[in-house]
Amino acid sequence: MTLDMAKKGQKIFIKKINDDNIRVQAIRLGIYEGAKVNCSLKIPFGPIILGNRMQEIAVGRSLAKKIQIDIIEEGA
Repeated sequence: MTLDMAKKGQKIFIKKINDDNIRVQAIRLGIYEGAKVNCSLKIPFGPIILGNRMQEIAVGRSLAKKIQIDIIEEGA
C-alpha cells in the first residue's frame, strides 16, 4: 500500500521510500523508513497532510505514491 491510499485519521508506519533523493529530503522532515506518523488530512486531488510529533507536513500525491506504508490503526 502506498501513502496516497491512506485515509484521514489513520496511524501509519513508513515501510519504504522508493527514491533515494526523496528519502534523503524526507529524513530532514522526520519522515523515514520505520517512522510512525498520522494522516491528519487528505485534501481531494491535493496533498496528504501528515502529523509527526508537533509538526504537520504536506506530501504531494506523486511523492506519496513512492512511499510504501502499513496501517497501524484505523482512524475516524
